Amino acid sequence: MLSNVWQTVTLNRLALSQWREVSRLHKLLSFARSWRQGSLLLPWGDAIALVIIAILFALAPYVPTSLIGVLLIACSAFWLLLTLTDEAGDGLTPIHLVVMAYWGIMVLATALSPVRGAAIAGLIKLTLNVLLFLLMARVLRHPRLRTTLVTVYLLTTLVVSVFGLRQWFFGAEALATWVDPTSNLVGTTRVYSYLGNPNLLAGYLIPAVMLSGAAIFAWPRWTPKLLAILSLLVNMACLVLTFSRGGWLGFVGAGFMLLVLLVQFWSIRFNEFWRRWAIPVLLGGSAAFLCLAIAALDPLRDRVMSIFAGRSDSSNNFRINVWMAVIDMIKARPILGIGPGNDAFNQIYPLFQRPRYTALSAYSIVLEIAAEAGIIGLAIFFWLLSVTFGQGWRSLQRLREMQSVQAYWLIAAIATMVGMLVHGLVDTIWFRPQVSTLWWLMLAIVASYYQNNQQLFDRNQSSF
Repeated sequence: MLSNVWQTVTLNRLALSQWREVSRLHKLLSFARSWRQGSLLLPWGDAIALVIIAILFALAPYVPTSLIGVLLIACSAFWLLLTLTDEAGDGLTPIHLVVMAYWGIMVLATALSPVRGAAIAGLIKLTLNVLLFLLMARVLRHPRLRTTLVTVYLLTTLVVSVFGLRQWFFGAEALATWVDPTSNLVGTTRVYSYLGNPNLLAGYLIPAVMLSGAAIFAWPRWTPKLLAILSLLVNMACLVLTFSRGGWLGFVGAGFMLLVLLVQFWSIRFNEFWRRWAIPVLLGGSAAFLCLAIAALDPLRDRVMSIFAGRSDSSNNFRINVWMAVIDMIKARPILGIGPGNDAFNQIYPLFQRPRYTALSAYSIVLEIAAEAGIIGLAIFFWLLSVTFGQGWRSLQRLREMQSVQAYWLIAAIATMVGMLVHGLVDTIWFRPQVSTLWWLMLAIVASYYQNNQQLFDRNQSSF
């Protein structure tokens, strides 16, 4: 019974393989497909799309958000061109359907927003991110293109992290009050590299650490593997030196998930004893290592203990007051919220804020979505997570049977999503394009592994 409910909720039984053949709209666009056949560049459309996406991720840490917006527009326009001229195929996944449902609720929330003009600006940003997801999910179906894009991102993060480590050794000016002035960490350098904020840098590096770990196993030959090890160590060190408590929580959550999925993936090779005890030993050993590290390192211990300090820590107190005000916002418009985007939030939040606690966001992704799109939008977001993790797990089990090296990118994407969700519970850096694009990249990686029932049947038939 529960299994049937889960299969229904995650859309596992939905037939999508022939939707285009019966689509009247697709038939009306036959002239565009004919034009594609005579084009010199469009047959290479996925490779060209990869170049545009790679430029976006290579430049994201260094350029203003306005230029990132221009690149997102370019990605959106190119996705539209490819889609209108494409042959009937099977690129649609259950994740796509729920993403569009989430976007549709945001459109409705915008239409009913008390600050419609500001909400429209937020809807435009969300739409550009959704279109980026659609383009990436298409391109990343090709294993070579998937590996290339991950490589571009990891090489970019290596530069970002090296500059962050330089700030640690040579000092960096704090651009804001990032440490409680009454704590033992006053004067401690919190690195922020090119991103200007240590919490933002931590969120940016969580995917880098997970993908670097996956690259050790996915990249062939020893030279790339050594580069992956170097990238893992540098990115991990830089993430720790941000002293971002939310980033640390996200890193621990993502790291646990990465290790668990790796052990489960490899367990097909284990004997009976290790199949039973590998994960308990892994979790116990990891927890013991964390406890020893916290006990041995004073800065780490002070920062971790401040998480449990309640209102006595100024950062905690600030967030608690913001959360209470945002909860009042949600109570005022519980069904569809105030509309998407920080502009809408900034216009409504002052009506509910506690004195002296101004904020640009809800400092919690759950509260932010509930404020923007109400309980309906939050429910669809949880539905999206269920569908994504369900599809990711099924794809991983299929790849596990073959022990495919491409499974490592999927493992890293799932682990990263867990880490970003944990970090997002206490921060809203997701709405910065340097991080939001990475969230949609992880979603696209999971979607790119989808195979519908017809494809699985054909593959099984060909194996006989």
